[in-house]
Amino acid sequence: MNHTPKFQAAKRQAVKRLVELGTWCLSGAWMLGLAIFIAGCSSTPKTSSTASAPTTLVWPPSPDPARIAYVRSISRPADLGAKQSVFTRLGHLISGSDKGNETFIKPFGLGLDERDNLCLTDTGASTVCFFDSEKKKWWSWGQIGNLRFTAPVAVVKHQGIFYVADSALASVVAFNESGKLIVRITNHLERPSGLAVTGGQLFVADSARHCVAVFDLHGNFEREFGRRGLGQAQFNFPTHLAVDPKGNLLVTDSMNGRVQALDTQGAYKGEIGKIGDSAGQFSRPKGIAVDSLDRVYVVDGLFDNVQLFNPEGRLLLNVGEAGSQPGEFWLPNGIAVRRNGEILVADSYNHRIQIFKYVGAQ
Repeated sequence: MNHTPKFQAAKRQAVKRLVELGTWCLSGAWMLGLAIFIAGCSSTPKTSSTASAPTTLVWPPSPDPARIAYVRSISRPADLGAKQSVFTRLGHLISGSDKGNETFIKPFGLGLDERDNLCLTDTGASTVCFFDSEKKKWWSWGQIGNLRFTAPVAVVKHQGIFYVADSALASVVAFNESGKLIVRITNHLERPSGLAVTGGQLFVADSARHCVAVFDLHGNFEREFGRRGLGQAQFNFPTHLAVDPKGNLLVTDSMNGRVQALDTQGAYKGEIGKIGDSAGQFSRPKGIAVDSLDRVYVVDGLFDNVQLFNPEGRLLLNVGEAGSQPGEFWLPNGIAVRRNGEILVADSYNHRIQIFKYVGAQ
């Protein structure tokens, strides 16, 4: 194959002329041949981003039996296996664009739908994303209709509807997979930061109002509970929500350095942790998730780790520390746990999602 500068210049000019003359209308087979030709003639093949190479990391370290293992990190849709059409790939090959496969800027909120598909908010890009693992398809929305996201911080998907908390818009925005706006909820909200759906109701943690507001799934306000304070069922900047297998609501009470368990009417059921710098204590608890066996996973944004507790609230282990290597974090935020034991953590300032797996005895 000729790699001389003269040949390369001629090739680029030929491709430019083909695009200008509208040859996109030619047969798919001919266009695929052109894509193969261009890829084969490239003197410096473009290296695509891939997931981090697997690293053998487990917690706790040997000789104790491992409970959590590092799996991999993802920093863009292709790392998940998201596929693009032949024509899209060809256009990107010619233009050098990564549109649709951009690196995450600040992955923040994580959620899983009923089929364990990933929902993501990237507050750095002001986008809401969704990956269908069966279809290998990636969606991204920067706006819904005329409403542009500003600071999307949390997302849940329930029965085909996305609910997104945008703290800067003081709203929860609900829309379907076609990007059609269903409802924008602003009533009784000032700085929504965490979301959960259970029992046909939408629960919203409002960090500025120090409460949890409850709506039906059409956006109608029903009730709220909590107020600022140090006592039971009181909050100091609540930020994240999760639901345990018993139907209890877990609230990350961030500035009080604890997680509170409440029933869906707001009655106090118990709590995990307190402010401190010892194992089992918190500095800035953030994302929270519960697995099918009622183990609780809590992200600490300042300790740069994930703490794992048993159903009684006893610390099982810490995972991670500050840094940028596999198993290390820089201001992590959201967390979600799949039914197969995979644990996804939004490693926000490292611009990635890290995936771990529970490998210990049940």
